[in-house]
Amino acid sequence: MRTLLLESQVWFCARDMGRLMGWPLNERTTRKLDADQRRVVTLVDSCGEADELMVSESGVYAMLVHHHHAENRELRQWITNEVVPCVRDELEPPEACSPCLSFLQWPGLSVSMLHWRSEPWIRLRDMPRVLAHSSEADRFHRESRHSWWRIAKAFLGRS
Repeated sequence: MRTLLLESQVWFCARDMGRLMGWPLNERTTRKLDADQRRVVTLVDSCGEADELMVSESGVYAMLVHHHHAENRELRQWITNEVVPCVRDELEPPEACSPCLSFLQWPGLSVSMLHWRSEPWIRLRDMPRVLAHSSEADRFHRESRHSWWRIAKAFLGRS
């Protein structure tokens, strides 16, 4: 089965999925899917280039529900438990998949921070403590008398 990872989403070749399901998945049979669940992609293999209809992971599950067959339960379990994790593990660096914990430390303050998928995460309940140590946040708070939530949004550059 041909699969690929596009924009962190697993995509399946519709023709290959159709063979496994015992139902032809082509342009006509996938019209019931949303536009973001199907796309045509040029695949290159030993035979050359070919345009192939690809179906997203959510589109595959939708097709399995729509074309219900008793055997498709095992196919869905195989896709969910074997294929998708395998594709993601091979194409994403391991450090991007697993979160790691670190600490931000200032004099008199220590806050835990989670790094996951190249993003730092701070617990929402820690934000008032973090903002209390920020001179910019103090100035903003004195001038506007906003709640800590609005201060956090301003501090983080969100509007």
